Amino acid sequence: MNKKDYYDILGVEKTASQDEIKSAFRKLAKKYHPDVSKEANAEEKFKEAQEAYAVLSDESKRNQYDQFGHGAFDNNGGGYDFSGFDFSDIFSEVFGNGGFSNFNFDSFGFGGNRKNRAAKGPDRIVRIDLDFEEAAFGVNKTINLSLNTVCEECDGEGGFDVNTCDKCHGAGTITIDQRTILGTFRTQTTCDKCHGQGKSYTRECKQCHGSGKVKKDKDIEVKIPAGVNTGHQLRIAGKGEAGKNGGPNGDIYLEFYIRKHPLFERAGNDIYLELPITVAEAALGTKKKVPTLYGTINLTIPAGSESNDKHRVRGKGIENVDFFGKGDMYIVLKVKTPQKLSRDQKKLFEQLSKTGLDIDKDFQKINDYIK
Repeated sequence: MNKKDYYDILGVEKTASQDEIKSAFRKLAKKYHPDVSKEANAEEKFKEAQEAYAVLSDESKRNQYDQFGHGAFDNNGGGYDFSGFDFSDIFSEVFGNGGFSNFNFDSFGFGGNRKNRAAKGPDRIVRIDLDFEEAAFGVNKTINLSLNTVCEECDGEGGFDVNTCDKCHGAGTITIDQRTILGTFRTQTTCDKCHGQGKSYTRECKQCHGSGKVKKDKDIEVKIPAGVNTGHQLRIAGKGEAGKNGGPNGDIYLEFYIRKHPLFERAGNDIYLELPITVAEAALGTKKKVPTLYGTINLTIPAGSESNDKHRVRGKGIENVDFFGKGDMYIVLKVKTPQKLSRDQKKLFEQLSKTGLDIDKDFQKINDYIK
């Protein structure tokens, strides 16, 4: 059977270093992993990449392949069996713990007693809605979650009266010797009788139905620091789903969504407030009481102010969640034009219109352009 060249599969030269081979496999694993890829032939390409990496990442196997090609591993035309190769470390680098929990490794010939290995439980992401002030000042929250926890009835075993598998003798794997033109290769495969568990139980636990886990509602107390913003995540280590075979619990990631404030808008750690003032206040100047997150302040507005003038108030913004210090508050003036005027008010504005502003440079630029 014609098989594709291992170097071509990984997209590397025959002189590639081990780091280059590993990097190439990482990229292909990310692209074609059946848990994440939607391509029709993803599983086939993923298996090809695994086989190529299993050979080329081992200097001894690589030398054999360079000398004899696929014939070095032919076993009645079956090609190289990578069932004894452990991919767990590199997959942990690519996908993280639990990143391939839904993938059936056995269907690809992975050996080793993987099912009996301790594994970290899945992580959980939980959305937390906060008021503007809660995010600004921090808050304590009680979060109720339904999580898979270790069954107390069977201590997570899933059953009672354990029996050791008589085929693999509790190892969960069986050893197979394969003869090739270069000699005998010994590989391990998952025991087909106990499916890698190495044991069975006379009585299944009725509480967890053999899974070793049960759903439980848990209240988790969380201290949310001041300064979190929408999209910010907070990790709570070891409070997630129960691990497998005695492995540690997963983590909980709180992802925050901050509700809008009726007055303030946030930009990073700074906050903005639009302050309406009258035409008279803008022209003559005034003092205004202005709300902040920390109480009311008195702001002096100078005569001749205009819309969009900004006044900076230092230290009245939001705390930096990662470092020390606070942002500032910016008060943006909005000059409001009256919509309804009495007869006397109209006369006053007609008098005000004769202020000579038409000779101001901004007015003059428009007039010059028209001319």
